[in-house]
Amino acid sequence: MRTLAIGYGNTLRGDDGAGQAVAEAIAALSLPEVRVRSLHQLTPDLAADIAEVDRVFFIDAILWGEEISPRVRIHGLTPQEQNSSLGHYCEPRSLLAWSELLYDRLPSAYWVLIPGLNFAFGETFSDVTQGGIAVAIAAIHRFCLTEGEICPSLSIPLNGGDRHSHS
Repeated sequence: MRTLAIGYGNTLRGDDGAGQAVAEAIAALSLPEVRVRSLHQLTPDLAADIAEVDRVFFIDAILWGEEISPRVRIHGLTPQEQNSSLGHYCEPRSLLAWSELLYDRLPSAYWVLIPGLNFAFGETFSDVTQGGIAVAIAAIHRFCLTEGEICPSLSIPLNGGDRHSHS
């Protein structure tokens, strides 16, 4: 199964760089049939890359609501057109819509969201995000070794990466 892992975020804004850190770690694993892109932001030209694979992971940081325990969340995605004009930034569901519209290809798609606390200027990760990065790398590595669909919604606690909560 051909897989594309796209990690994105601003590496100069603390935890926002988590997606790129995960992508770079996945690339270092040199997994067969896995291509990796590490980017500052998602852009429309990625639709062509998405059309060439069977499965795509979009990897990003998300502000952690401290009222719940930190978790890496993995959600299945479906295409959805973006309501704004074509600019330099887009979101994963719109890229899927463009891949389907322009290339008649729609891979299985998943959004990997890593909890983040600190999005201020800086290049270091919070402890929570460091834990989330490790969990995300392990989960994506495991998923890249399996064929077929993944559960459409997973929530993986940082202190026990093998316990999955299906939502």
